[in-house]
Amino acid sequence: MSLELGKKIRSLREARGITATFIAKKLGYKYVSSYTRLENGDSNISLEQAKKIADILNVDINDFFYKENLRESHKEDSA
Repeated sequence: MSLELGKKIRSLREARGITATFIAKKLGYKYVSSYTRLENGDSNISLEQAKKIADILNVDINDFFYKENLRESHKEDSA
């Protein structure tokens, strides 16, 4: 789960043109490698960290857990 979550976060980050260095600094990490370990699945992401990353990326935290097509179909069902 951690690796898939990390991949999703990396994908969203890269799609927005945001660097790992920028997010690491926003999270208060001294080293970028501490953050990239989260994206690589080498370290677990806490709910608090996930919320902060979602805020930085300007996405809903649920975007980390759902595929785009599932979210879109859910939105259509709600309408």
